[in-house]
Amino acid sequence: MSLFRVILSIIFPPLAVLDKGCGSVLIVLLLTLAGWIPGVIGALVILNKDSRERDYQEPTYPTYPSKRTRCDY
Repeated sequence: MSLFRVILSIIFPPLAVLDKGCGSVLIVLLLTLAGWIPGVIGALVILNKDSRERDYQEPTYPTYPSKRTRCDY
């Protein structure tokens, strides 16, 4: 999450999540219409969720071809 996105989400929340998809923009727009603070919180949550998913890596486990599992039979 960049500093520019955080500032943009405080000033105008729907614009900060514009590239996250139509659903995100619509949710943040509705939250902003309901009140400015819920819109800011929604935008920050969506931006934070995206950065956590990008940093996550699936764990890799070593495979041993000599050991058989139930699926190999």
